[in-house]
Amino acid sequence: MTRNTALCERKITDAFKDAFRAHPAGVAIITTDDGSGPVGLTASSVSSVSAEPPILSFSLASTHGTAGVIARAETVVVHLLGADNAGLAALFARQGADRFGSTPTRTLPGGEPLLEDAPVALRCRIDGRIPVGGSILIAATVLEVLPGGTDQEPLVYHNRTYHRLGGHSVLGQTGQVTSGGPAAHRE
Repeated sequence: MTRNTALCERKITDAFKDAFRAHPAGVAIITTDDGSGPVGLTASSVSSVSAEPPILSFSLASTHGTAGVIARAETVVVHLLGADNAGLAALFARQGADRFGSTPTRTLPGGEPLLEDAPVALRCRIDGRIPVGGSILIAATVLEVLPGGTDQEPLVYHNRTYHRLGGHSVLGQTGQVTSGGPAAHRE
């Protein structure tokens, strides 16, 4: 690889990171327990793949530490976070933090830790692991939907900051086309 090629690839990588920094994403915490204790991490890569059967995906940037335990797990719990969970998201994103020490948690019959403060949690069976670049893409079938204790506005991650998504951020009425919106350019 030449020096110019390496510089070009770094520019593309930096531009890619900037593009996704400007693209908001929902925030989740993924937990599991391999028998040596509960582990969990914050993720903004969770996505719905299929409704029938219910399948979701997420990616892990590493196969070491907590991410490695999750990558090798048979089952996980994906907690979709609300705006009131921003502190929890920050805790589970911090390396070396005692993530479960003061977090209200209970253990599901399958051994997975459930964070009781999340608005909804999805207990999943991991069905596929695909190495992609320096990451691993995980596909998981939802086995159970566990409603949480509170109804909250969604937590969104945008430009390295957590945000509340709610009624204050609505640009138009549900089901109506507003000028400049994606549906405005349909013919």
